[in-house]
Amino acid sequence: MHFIYNLLKEVINEVGSTKVVQVITDNASNCKGGGQLIEQEFPSIVWTPCAVHTLNLALKNICAEKNVESNQVAYEACSWISDIIGDVMMIKIFIMNHSMRLAMFNEFVSLKLFSVAETHFASMVIMLKRFKLIKSGIQNMVISDKWIIYRDDHQGRARTVKEKVFDDLWWDSIDYVLSFTAPIYDMIRFCHTEKPSLHLVYDMWDMMIENVKKAIYYHEVKLVHEESPFFQVVHEILIDHWNKNNTPLHCLAHALNPK
Repeated sequence: MHFIYNLLKEVINEVGSTKVVQVITDNASNCKGGGQLIEQEFPSIVWTPCAVHTLNLALKNICAEKNVESNQVAYEACSWISDIIGDVMMIKIFIMNHSMRLAMFNEFVSLKLFSVAETHFASMVIMLKRFKLIKSGIQNMVISDKWIIYRDDHQGRARTVKEKVFDDLWWDSIDYVLSFTAPIYDMIRFCHTEKPSLHLVYDMWDMMIENVKKAIYYHEVKLVHEESPFFQVVHEILIDHWNKNNTPLHCLAHALNPK
């Protein structure tokens, strides 16, 4: 905490505190603590948690919820998403960890089956989007004669891969995940640019949550006034992160934004 504080203070003193309105860090506790110390030292400067990092944490909480006692309700509602992502990871590893299977994949699919680091923003959504793009190619691969030859060392796993990529319900689940995470992903992409966005964040959070609700309610064939246990969990996750991200500076920028 004090290390972050000292780094920020050094830069502020270098440029002049009167020229600094805001400092932005991620949401780690040491960064938050450092930012709060800066606010105490310089009352005119506001610490703000990074909107992109906040959104990414919310997305991770939805797509990779932890199974702990304090989080049981959310885990039960969202664990199926982790299962889908686990299936995709299993297929990716099965292909990429064998040189001949990888060569076969490159023969049938023009796109690369790249690895996305967990630290990359929206890594899970990016991976699912890529799998959608390679659907037909990977299906053609697992029904080819070459697949039969190169599956011999792991026949059980090869059979599971084939079953998954031809399971329409599995692909429907991927489509569903991509549909209700799309508003979050789009907001991450919008905020993760050099364009000023502080004045838009307040409205964008509201709009994003509403679009997530529309996607979930459309899939569940529910009317707006009906309750959705799944959306309630997702909504609580998003609101919790928004409350942590929201600052007086966001409210002021929203109020001063000409419309």
